Amino acid sequence: MAYPRQPLFAPNGAVATSQPLAAAAGLAVLRRGGNAVDAALAAAITLTVVQPPSNDIGGDLFAIVWDGERLHGLNASGRSPAALTRELVLVATDHQAATPADALGGAQAQGPAMPARGWLPVTVPGAPAGWRDLHDRFGSLPFAELFSDAIGYAERGYPVAAGTAASWARAVAAPGPAGAEFAEFDRVFTVGGRAPRPGEWWRNPDAAGTLRRIAETGAADFYRGRIAAAIDAHAARTGGLITGDDLARHTSTWLDPVSVGYRGHEVWELPPNGQGVAALLALHILDGVDLAALPPEERLHWQIEAVKLGFADAHAYVADPEHASVPTAALLDPGYAATRRALVTDRAGDPVAGDPERGGTVYLCTADSGGMMVSLIQSTYLAFGSRVVLPGHGFALQNRGTGFRLDPAHPNAVGPAKRPFHTIIPGFLTRDGAPVGPFGVMGGHMQPQGHVQLLSATLDAGRDPQAALDAPRWYWHAGRAVLVEPELAAAADLVAGLRARGHEVTVATEPAVFGYGQAIWRHTGGGYVAGSESRVDGAMLGW
Repeated sequence: MAYPRQPLFAPNGAVATSQPLAAAAGLAVLRRGGNAVDAALAAAITLTVVQPPSNDIGGDLFAIVWDGERLHGLNASGRSPAALTRELVLVATDHQAATPADALGGAQAQGPAMPARGWLPVTVPGAPAGWRDLHDRFGSLPFAELFSDAIGYAERGYPVAAGTAASWARAVAAPGPAGAEFAEFDRVFTVGGRAPRPGEWWRNPDAAGTLRRIAETGAADFYRGRIAAAIDAHAARTGGLITGDDLARHTSTWLDPVSVGYRGHEVWELPPNGQGVAALLALHILDGVDLAALPPEERLHWQIEAVKLGFADAHAYVADPEHASVPTAALLDPGYAATRRALVTDRAGDPVAGDPERGGTVYLCTADSGGMMVSLIQSTYLAFGSRVVLPGHGFALQNRGTGFRLDPAHPNAVGPAKRPFHTIIPGFLTRDGAPVGPFGVMGGHMQPQGHVQLLSATLDAGRDPQAALDAPRWYWHAGRAVLVEPELAAAADLVAGLRARGHEVTVATEPAVFGYGQAIWRHTGGGYVAGSESRVDGAMLGW
């Protein structure tokens, strides 16, 4: 029989990531005297090498840090090139582009949409600057020291983990785009045209060189030096819009996380341009319902309907606040949550946005003996992002511009120097202002609903973080269609009850759609208790 993974109990600190080698890199930093931010950075940088289908040097990053007294948020997502316009996209794609289903979920726009691959969806990578900025404010060990494991694995190689090999194979098997900008992809990320197999040794010496330059220059080389010049030249040579000036203008943004109450706790997310407000909206609706007292099918019905309402508003209003007025405070107002809660009936609905009063990803978390905790997520979005790989540098550029809309009236309309709607969201839980811990779930459109399900399993069902992460999940994408994992479908009455309420339930055969995650909670008896998804390569280590 299969035995479930048990939660990790650690007295001094913990690291939970989506890949064991990255977790080990973070733990090694903790044991050398580094703090939780140092450990998170070592793990995050290592993940770009050991899990490249999901994240890379050319991606974005978001983080929430508990410094021992309060929360800090970092938005290290990049902006679109100054030359990017709606008209250019429409001409270049001949009105035929299609936004990947995961980009906008149930609010997918009709008509022309952003392309998924190539230069048009490439935005400035924010991860290298994010690593530097987190270290500048909170790091304790030398910045370059945090790159040692990542550079070693890239230079000398490592055996590819089974889950990573599977996602790698799916990405490589998908029809690849043609063009000079994609010529480097096969050389760097395939073995004779195929993905590396589980356990097969893989190395990326070009990425080792890139990481070494970022480490030695505090990321300056990426935005104003040789790497920036290489990106500029490759774009100019192969039809890209991004320039050295776009890279030089990049800045991260420090901001305050936003929260709502749920079961006597405070749930924290980052404000837009990310979709964290979708999770907060859903939880705010559910906080007025005693889910624990309801039958299982009614409990899931409420969760699904609350998530639909949260997404409807997020897809209508989330945009770059530097370019649009985003009514974040009004969306999170308790009175607004009550009006949205009143829309939920005993039947599956097709929600639309309300009118509030206006005024492929990796996740990891860490905690140290001093009480500092980090919730961090980074991604190139779809597997290998844009598939544009910088020659001689060993990394792919992200395709986050896919999240823009081509509707000129939408607040998230494509345009120059803008941050697009972002799917990756770190989470954090507190109680009466004291930290409980960081949490997160991977998987595009799944992330807010994964946050809802993880917190409900923890705070409504009383599960430890490992059991909460391993609990079977459901996934809503659009309309009344709901996918459920086979373990949920095993409860025939539950599925029948959902169908009786009008939900179109399908049992999923592809588990990746349900996302994976990690969480670290402060243990009431001291130390920490951690969980990491047991169905993939996830790992948690402590000391």
